[in-house]
Order: sequence, then structure tokens, then C-alpha cells
Amino acid sequence: MRPGVVPEAIAREPWGLILPLFVLNLFGSVVLYSAAGGHMQPWALLHQIHFFVFLFMAFVISRMSREFFKLMAFPIYGVIVVLLVLVELAGAVRGGSQRWLDIGFMQLQPSELMKPAIVLALARLFDMMPPTMTRSWRMLVPVGGLVGLPTLLVMLQPDLGTGLSIAAGAVVVVFLAGLPLRWFIGAGAAVLVAAPLAFFTLLHGYQRDRVLVFLDPESDPLGKGYHITQSKIAIGSGGFWGKGFGHGSQSHLEYLPEAQTDFAFATMAEEWGLVGGIFVLAVFLWVFRWSMRVAQNAPDRFSSLLAAGMTFTMFFYMAINTMMVVGLAPVVGIPLPFISHGGSAMMTNMICVGTIMAVHRWNRRGGSLSA
Repeated sequence: MRPGVVPEAIAREPWGLILPLFVLNLFGSVVLYSAAGGHMQPWALLHQIHFFVFLFMAFVISRMSREFFKLMAFPIYGVIVVLLVLVELAGAVRGGSQRWLDIGFMQLQPSELMKPAIVLALARLFDMMPPTMTRSWRMLVPVGGLVGLPTLLVMLQPDLGTGLSIAAGAVVVVFLAGLPLRWFIGAGAAVLVAAPLAFFTLLHGYQRDRVLVFLDPESDPLGKGYHITQSKIAIGSGGFWGKGFGHGSQSHLEYLPEAQTDFAFATMAEEWGLVGGIFVLAVFLWVFRWSMRVAQNAPDRFSSLLAAGMTFTMFFYMAINTMMVVGLAPVVGIPLPFISHGGSAMMTNMICVGTIMAVHRWNRRGGSLSA
């Protein structure tokens, strides 16, 4: 928005990011309204409340200085590690997993907070180290410790999807920091060799079932493959234009499990069709493109790694969820940002948004350390 047409305080806000998020949130509320049979309760209204509360939080984060981010990077990481330990000791159990802390107004999932926290901690670590040390094997020790501890604690909950999300965000920051490509190739080869052993020894039975069902969902369409089978039916039945708002039979007749969370994209695609799916993906791609431009224009290494890592954290949510509902990835319980119902995921993504907005503000002020 141009100064002079609207007040300067409003014009300088990053509307290229905020407006697409409003669009996604509004569309998500419409999907949740339909999934509840034409009622704002229990999902659509709470979805709106979560969005505006955490959007305010994002604006608060965006006003923080770069030096404050640097100062708080490791303390924030440490606090969330403590919360993960508390989950192991006294966390609430839901669906056979111990992942939540009851804080009264919401069920907090600390593992969600670790996704942006690991990006912040690694960005600060690489900012502290001389560029020449980045290519030294000694760098792997602090990086491995920062990433390995929370990933292990999350895997113990057990939560394979979130554990992989934390590791994936960390890998992106480490790669962009400039570690030698041969290390990533070697690590990839090691993972391929270790994967069969891990599959049979480290994964829980239900996690192995998810992988096997992903490979052949039709082998048990009424049992372990029920979720993905019904998701494919919902998406396929929507066709090009969809069945129309409020006419999604798979969700309304409760054939589609978790229609308001993990499979909200399938709920949307049944009613809005391929057109709706392309629209949602296009808005997400606009958000990611805008955010990566912020990272590219960042005034220093810390800011660039921070914005890029936060962008990829949101991208991972979107990519895994959409691949999951169409059968291109195992069902791992990752919601679709700003569309699916869920307070912890909304909070995590808004932390990412607020951080990207902060880097955008630093860019506009010319990289002043006091910005």
C-alpha cells in the first residue's frame, strides 16, 4: 500500500504476507464451517479466535530487534527442551501418544514450538561462528547436539512426523549456512543404509503400519488404510469444480476421519474441487515466495538463515500435509497451516510469520543492529 493513500503506520506493514494469510484463514473457516454441518462451533469460531490472537502475537514478535532475537535464541531453545522433558514426566495422553501439556485455555504441544526454536538456535549458532569454521567437521558436534536432543525427546512421545519436521528445518538451515555438500550426500547414504534397520527396531508398530499402508493402502482399505482410502475418495469425487459448498458427503457422513484437522484439505477438495485445491496451493506459494525474498534481501547471515528457516518450516507443513492426503506420503498427523483446526500448529506458524515480518522490518531499516 502506498503512503499518502493510507496512514504511513498502516502502509508500511507487510501486506504482501498478511493479506494472503487472511485469505487462507477465511477459506479454512469456511471449510471447517462446512465440516461441522453448517455450524461455527466447534471448529470454525475457535479457528478464527486462534488466528487473530496469534496474529497479534506475530505483530508483537515483528517489533522485536535483531539483538533481542540473538539474545533469546538459546534461552528459548532451553525452555522448550525443559517443556519436552515435562511432557515425558506429566504430559497429557491422547490417541496413545504423550505430547501435550494442559495449560488451561489450550492443550500446548511443546514439540510444535521446537520447530521455529531450532531454526532460531541454529541461525544464532552459525552467526557466532566464523565462516571458515562452517566447513570444519568440528561444527557437527554443536549442531548434532542442538538437533539431536529435542528430536530424540519428540520421538519418545512418540511423534515421528514432528520429529522429522524438526530435523528437516534444521537440515535446511545447516545447508544454507554453507556446510560442504559431500556431508549431506554422505548423511543421505547413511540414512538409506540405516532405514531398514530403523524400520524394524526403532519404529513403533503403528508407525510401521503407516509406512506399509502408504506403500499399499488397498491392502487393508477398511482397517489401517481407511484414512488414506477415504481421503482419496473425497478428493477424487470432487472432480474439477467440486460438489459445492456444504455438499461434501465424505465429511458430512463421517466417512472421512479427522476432516477438520489432518484431512481438512480433502474436505475442501471434495466441495471445491481441483479449482479450490489449486487456489489454496497458489496462495501458499505466494506466501513462500514473498518470504524467501525477505530472506534473500536480509542484511546479514543471521537474518537470512532465520527467515529462510522459518519459511521452510511453514512449507514443510503444507507439503507433507498435501502429499499425505493424496497418498504421496505416510499419514503422520501434520495439519495444513491456516486451514486445519488446531491451536498449537497455528501458534507455531504465526511465530514463523512474526519472525519473517521482523526480518522484513530490519530490511526496510537498512540493516541497523538496533532495528
